[in-house]
Amino acid sequence: MNRIQSILIATSLLAVSTVTQAQNKPANKFYLKVAGGYFFSVSPGQFPDVGPYPPRDIHDVINPTTGATTTIREKVLTGSYGEGARGGLSFGYNLNKYMSLEATFNYFHSTKNLMTRNVTTIQGTNTTVGGIESRGHVNAVDFSPSLVLSPGYAKWNPYVRFGMVVPLWGRLIINTDATKTSAVPGQPATIVAQTTIHRKEEIKPNATIGFQGALGVSYPISKRFDIYLEAEYRNVPVKSKSKEVTAYDETTNIVNTATGQPVAPSQHRGLNDLSIAERNTDYVTVLDQNSNTPIGTTGAKTNYKNDNAPANDLKSYINIGGLGANLGVKFRF
Repeated sequence: MNRIQSILIATSLLAVSTVTQAQNKPANKFYLKVAGGYFFSVSPGQFPDVGPYPPRDIHDVINPTTGATTTIREKVLTGSYGEGARGGLSFGYNLNKYMSLEATFNYFHSTKNLMTRNVTTIQGTNTTVGGIESRGHVNAVDFSPSLVLSPGYAKWNPYVRFGMVVPLWGRLIINTDATKTSAVPGQPATIVAQTTIHRKEEIKPNATIGFQGALGVSYPISKRFDIYLEAEYRNVPVKSKSKEVTAYDETTNIVNTATGQPVAPSQHRGLNDLSIAERNTDYVTVLDQNSNTPIGTTGAKTNYKNDNAPANDLKSYINIGGLGANLGVKFRF
C-alpha cells in the first residue's frame, strides 16, 4: 500500500466517523414541552378523619319519644387524591441522540372526594333533623426532574422517562356543611332551634419526595414541533403538617314549626368568633395528656384545654399519585 492509498483510507475513515458523530449528535440541544393529562387512582385507602368525624357514610334514626339514636346504615369511605387533571411545562436538554434531561413543573387539581357524611332522620319518616357532609380535594404544584431514554428514531420514536417528584406547594381543601334541628329548653315542642354551618379548612403538608415513570411515543409534525402521548405513573405519599379554618359561617334560628315563623333574632358565629384552637391545628404523631385536645362543647363551640393555642390532632396520610395519560407538544430550539 503506497502513501497516497494510506492517506485516502485515513480520510475516508475520518469522514465516516464525522458523519456517525453528526448523526448521534442532536440537531437541537434544548426543547420545551407543554402537556395536559388526566390521572386515575390506583392505590385507594381509607380517608383521614375530618376533625371528630370518621370517614364513614352513616344514616341514623332518632326516636322522637325517647331521643334514642340508632344507626341503620354505615359504610367506610375510601379513595385517593390521585385522580384529577394535571398540566405541565417541561424544559429539556439533549445529552445525545438517545438521552435527555428534563425539568418539569406540574399543576394538579384532584376530583372532590366524599370524606364523611352522617344523616339523622326521625324514626319511621324521611324527615331530616341533622346532617353533616364533608368533601375534600387537593391543589398542588410539583417539580419533577427526570431522565429520558429513546432509540432516537426519526418518525415514531418511543421513549421511557423516570425520575423524582418534589412537591413545591399543596393544600388539601375540605368543605363541610352541617345542619341540626334541636329542642329549645323551656319551650313547647313546636319551638325548635335550626342551625346551619359552613366550614372550609386547608391542610398544609410536610415536605416529601415521590417517584414517577412514563412510557410514551413522539412524532414530528414539522421541523421543530413534535406531538407526544404517554402513560405515566406517580407515587407521591403526603402527610399532614397543620390545618387552618379559612371560612366559617354558623347561623341559628329559633322557629315555630307550626307557623314556620322565627320567634327570636338569629344567632351568628363567624370566622373571627372562633378560638385559636378551633381555627388552627398542629398535627402530631402521638397524643398524650399534654396535647391540646377537646374537653367538651358549648352548643356548636368546641372547648379545648387551652383555647388560646393551636389544637393537636393525629397526623393523616394521603397519596396524590396515580396512573394517567398525557398529551402534549414539544418545541425544539
